[in-house]
Amino acid sequence: MNFQQLRIVRETVRQDFNLTEVANALYTSQPGVSKHIKDLEDELGIEIFVRRGKRLLGLTEPGKELAQVVEQILLDSQNLRRIADQFASRETGHFVVATTHTQARYALPRIIKWFKTDYPKVHLTLHQGSPREITEMLVSGEADVGIATESLDGVPELAAFPFYSWHHAVIVPQGHPLLAAGEITLEKLADYPIITYHEGFTGRAHVDKAFADAGIVPDIVLSAIDADVIKTYVSLDLGVGIVASMAYDPEKDRDLALLPAPGLFPASTTRLAVRRGTYLRSYVHAFIEKICPDVGEDEIRAAMQKANGGEA
Repeated sequence: MNFQQLRIVRETVRQDFNLTEVANALYTSQPGVSKHIKDLEDELGIEIFVRRGKRLLGLTEPGKELAQVVEQILLDSQNLRRIADQFASRETGHFVVATTHTQARYALPRIIKWFKTDYPKVHLTLHQGSPREITEMLVSGEADVGIATESLDGVPELAAFPFYSWHHAVIVPQGHPLLAAGEITLEKLADYPIITYHEGFTGRAHVDKAFADAGIVPDIVLSAIDADVIKTYVSLDLGVGIVASMAYDPEKDRDLALLPAPGLFPASTTRLAVRRGTYLRSYVHAFIEKICPDVGEDEIRAAMQKANGGEA
């Protein structure tokens, strides 16, 4: 038994049992992947995968239990390296933060600047993706920290902490009729085409729920994954925009007017998440505590040590 065999088992599950994709991901050959699997099965005396001819269809019952142990072994091997790096070189390392465009553009710049100033020898990579991609990167170990409004809370493999809460706001071109319409209501908004976030991004579910609860079907003519695109098309007078309130800059967005609407849509909470069971370097703890100052290191460690089922 060796680590390459274990990596192949893990990657086979991740790649939905497609051995060609497994070989590509691990930079090896498909025959080599098949041989490693067969050798491991022979050594253990069990079949790990359900087969139809040469195709793998899924995990056998013993294979399901084995896959969980393999995941833990590989995670622990990464932790061993992190522990060694922590004590050998406290101020150097590679730190991957996965987040959405909205958070990278509006919430994180000052924090990233602080981190680069305080930890100049740590190579920080900021990876932008969808909430689902961020979750997958955390679970797979590709990212150390994930920050998003959707998807992170309630994932058994992840420990999530609240970053900040925010509301949506309405933006319109200067001179728009809504500026003189008094109190903004969902009914008034529904009289105009609406431009907002794509489903699954930046609290879109709260926007949809508010309209649905009011029995209103809005005319959403354009959806985008970031506020800059929304603002561009609102400025062309193609519709009324619904964006995260922090995305509006009165200096840069002078051609637009902001209509705060805290009562129209529920508050959204952006969260920071890390994978449970992962050893966190000191600079990762510092980053988390900078973003979540109310969460102490002891609380972080306790959450990290909880098993997937929620028990310590």
